[in-house]
Amino acid sequence: MKIGIASDHRGYKLKQEIIKNLKKYDFVDYGTTSEESVDYPDYGIELAENVAKKNVDYGVAICGSGIGISIACNKVKKIRCAKVSSIEEAKITRIDNDSNIIAFSSDLPLTDALQYVTTFVETNFSNLERHKKRIDKITQYEEKNEC
Repeated sequence: MKIGIASDHRGYKLKQEIIKNLKKYDFVDYGTTSEESVDYPDYGIELAENVAKKNVDYGVAICGSGIGISIACNKVKKIRCAKVSSIEEAKITRIDNDSNIIAFSSDLPLTDALQYVTTFVETNFSNLERHKKRIDKITQYEEKNEC
């Protein structure tokens, strides 16, 4: 399994620790490469484009709050990025929403971040009709609209 991962400067340290500690996954690092101040949209959008093109199976996005980078990721068609704050949310967003990117705050403790990522990538979409129907509505909107 190939996982794309990206962060801004505030998420850099946590990103590096995730890569170091989750050796069972093949990570593709889309930056940033230091704690020097950068703009999260640059890295979130690059990550999301690579997930949308299926260059990686899933994505992990980290910024100060997790909110900004999740918004940037969600601007890319075919992306369903969820900003999560619990293991349960990491699980539910896969089961119900078939999310392909998870986002969280750089302030998250490493043990929690590792659990969020592992739960997210190891949880399958439920494939229930009601959830597929809702996701299809989002996809149809993306295909029809350029706003």
